[in-house]
Amino acid sequence: MWERTLQDLIRGLRANKTDERKFIQQAIEEIRREVRGKDMELKAGAILKMTFLDMLGYDLTWANFNIIEVMSSQKYHLKTIGYLAASQSFSEHTDVLMLTTNLLKKDLSSTPADVALALNGLSHFVTPDLARDLTQELNAMLNHSRAHIRKRVVLALFKVIQQHPDALPYCLPRLKEKLEDPDASVVSSTVNLFCELSRRNPQDFLILAPPLFHILTTSSNNWMLIKVIKLFGAISPFEPRLVKKLQDPITDLIQTTSAISLLYECVHTCIVGGMLEGTSGLPLARLCVTKLSGFLENDDQNLKFIAMMAMVKIVPIRPDLVAEHQAVILNSLDDFDISIRMRALDLISSMVTSHNAQFLVQQLLSHLVKASEKSETLPSASESLSRAVVAAPNTAPTFTTAYRLEVATRVIDMCSRNMYENVRDFDWYLSVLLDLIYVANADVASIVREQLMDVVIRVKACRAYAVKLMTKLLDDDALVLGANDPTKCTGVLWAAAWICGEYCDDLSDPRYALMRLVIPSIALLPADIISIYLQSAVKVLSRWLIGLSEEWSDEQLPQVKSIVATVLEGFQRFVSHADVEVQER
Repeated sequence: MWERTLQDLIRGLRANKTDERKFIQQAIEEIRREVRGKDMELKAGAILKMTFLDMLGYDLTWANFNIIEVMSSQKYHLKTIGYLAASQSFSEHTDVLMLTTNLLKKDLSSTPADVALALNGLSHFVTPDLARDLTQELNAMLNHSRAHIRKRVVLALFKVIQQHPDALPYCLPRLKEKLEDPDASVVSSTVNLFCELSRRNPQDFLILAPPLFHILTTSSNNWMLIKVIKLFGAISPFEPRLVKKLQDPITDLIQTTSAISLLYECVHTCIVGGMLEGTSGLPLARLCVTKLSGFLENDDQNLKFIAMMAMVKIVPIRPDLVAEHQAVILNSLDDFDISIRMRALDLISSMVTSHNAQFLVQQLLSHLVKASEKSETLPSASESLSRAVVAAPNTAPTFTTAYRLEVATRVIDMCSRNMYENVRDFDWYLSVLLDLIYVANADVASIVREQLMDVVIRVKACRAYAVKLMTKLLDDDALVLGANDPTKCTGVLWAAAWICGEYCDDLSDPRYALMRLVIPSIALLPADIISIYLQSAVKVLSRWLIGLSEEWSDEQLPQVKSIVATVLEGFQRFVSHADVEVQER
């Protein structure tokens, strides 16, 4: 009787694209009939076809028992089909998995080919029960005579320990021995196993320090050294004596290695392991920063990015060493690659202090001025690709609105961090906030407004200067006329009006400020700003009249009447305003 093979099934699918579902249903019925037979070759072929259909989304769970039958075959080429199907379809909810325990034990003690097949399958469908039942066999197999079997056992144990954590203390002694295995692939697999397991409880692996240190000082395998250094980075915080022990070998690696990935991992381990702290860590910290600074001037963008990522982590520990290279870092702000510019911003934000805050902020403001001069029209995808292909290394970058907003936000964060610890002169900071309104070319109104209010309320000494600056804002018709353009930062007028009204004693010319608060063009402003304008106008008018009353003369009466009439006229425009708050004001 002729039966359809997997190749026939695939050909049939290609030939029946118009009615694929019907063809597949017929194929599944054929498969159901084939798996009921006693011919193991035919049954395995049917399971192979069903495995293929399972990848197309058709359920294979009805054939789980038949899969186990094929797995138990004495013929290796049939057994591989069974394990393939089990690896693809079995899960911890498969009810027939309990039947595989003895089968797996048998295969684990069979020929090397069967052992390798069983270990591969087990790593795919291991469950807590299977892991518990097979731990003893796997631990014994760590001493198998064949290196490739030992390697497979070590890798399979990762999945077993995940499902059954109690297997780790049971297998740990022999796994530790595998760190000194004569076969390099077994050692590499064991290091990888411990590296992955150490993410949860690093302190459990402190006993591995001696063999790991031996590998660190003798191995020339960069991949394995990366894993070993990662392990030391995880466990060294729990054993302070390791820090001093590791400084010399890691220093040698940093000085000699040409592998960037290994260098980065060494630097990262020095940081997380606390090796850069204190007087003893200064030479190593200087070496790390010197190595990384060389990459900042490299034409390879990947090296620049890696160097900046590492420097961002060093700054909290050794800001003085990183600050020595601030010129190179500042130059990176003009890099064409946005990821490099963002990392440069991270570095600048991290290394700011009260001593260099004014210089760094001024550099960022100058950067924003250049950004504002660039075209605001974003290039199309094709234009961007062409520019990336043909652009020279010094091509000027494109500054998006989002990027300019990020720079402005970083400036404010640098100054306001930890209750303005980096600001020595608040008059200077108020000027910076006003500069941001004009050079950011982005919607920074809300954050600038909050900062203006916070600084003026907290710092009494700067109020007079703040009132002077806010009067200039009230005098800027562009802010009022640009009420519908978020980049004009019209919202900052809320703070300007409030400050002038609240601290009107410091106004040099109250009458002029009063006229600016009631000009007809404020009708273009949002309702909340109009409300503050009207409220402040009343305060300024009251304070001005009180001042006149102290030195009153009849000659001033016409002037007072004129100004009061102008104010009333300005208020009258908003009596029927759509916003209730404005009406009440």
